[in-house]
Amino acid sequence: MPAISPSLLPILMLFASNVFMTFAWYGHLKFKGHSLPIVIMVSWGIAFFEYWLAVPANRWGSAVYSAAQLKTMQEVITLVVFAAFSVLYLKEPLGWNHALGFAFIAAGAFLIFHKWG
Repeated sequence: MPAISPSLLPILMLFASNVFMTFAWYGHLKFKGHSLPIVIMVSWGIAFFEYWLAVPANRWGSAVYSAAQLKTMQEVITLVVFAAFSVLYLKEPLGWNHALGFAFIAAGAFLIFHKWG
């Protein structure tokens, strides 16, 4: 396992993997003139690199976090990456309703990580 903190490494890897996955799933929306089979193949190629990051992130992360915590982190990271992608790459603004929805998801993440009792 690399020398980066065991609690930080999976978070960094999940961020990187989500950048690849967001481009794989949504990057083609700027290229609607390309045929769907080509878009699917390119997306698969991009997603290949996402798996090379996500699988070890979860494997190594399971030494520090529960599976539910890893999944929760992944979902929150996905929203953060997607929000930036949407605004910066797709040029689609986010509104107050998006912020409120993301806040509810963040509240759910807090509950997953908070130890009760």
